[in-house]
Amino acid sequence: MFACIAMIFVITMGLIIPGLPLPGWAADKVWDNELKRNLTDEELNHAEVFMSEEEAVKIILPKSQRVRKEVIELTQEKKTLIEQRIGWKFPENAFELYIGETGEKIDGYAMVHNTIGKHKHMTYMVGVDTKGACSDVELLVFREARGSEVGRKRFNVQYEGKTVSDPIRLNKDIINITGATMSARSISAGVKRVLVLVDEFYLKPAGIGSDTVTARKSEKNVLTSIFGN
Repeated sequence: MFACIAMIFVITMGLIIPGLPLPGWAADKVWDNELKRNLTDEELNHAEVFMSEEEAVKIILPKSQRVRKEVIELTQEKKTLIEQRIGWKFPENAFELYIGETGEKIDGYAMVHNTIGKHKHMTYMVGVDTKGACSDVELLVFREARGSEVGRKRFNVQYEGKTVSDPIRLNKDIINITGATMSARSISAGVKRVLVLVDEFYLKPAGIGSDTVTARKSEKNVLTSIFGN
């Protein structure tokens, strides 16, 4: 009886609580607090395709002689570390990563990410250069009825040059887009996660990760304090 009362309350409030079963007629209803109504079928099924994964790879790694794909698999210990660094938990335990190479040299990295915007997941690719800085962000598929402006270069150019040491958060170092706050926040969180993943799995093992950069800065500060400029 308690479950039935709770179910009625949840449906009335327009909320969905994981683990609480909903009747079939309510499962497809999605309430939008901003619009003050349920989304229409057209809005729920909306999907705007900007480019394919292959096209995005060519944009992000244009000069690479070859591009190979690897799968990053997270142990629970590594996943916990990543979550601590980015400040939020996520369900994924593995990620696919493209590595661009020319000869014996690595040109950069690119990773497809799916993070939820306001109601649905959007798909985008984040590029990372060999020094751990974001080189590009390309929107692949946007599934919300509004907010696709996050795919425009005048917005996502803000991520270029960002590293794991940057906040990459709205109203801190990323300017928001009116009407696309949730999508902008989602991409920002995704970019941060990609940078941390590349840092942990590729840059740190090569001795060029954030820990090395921090150590060098600390050493430089100590020498400067002793000997001056």
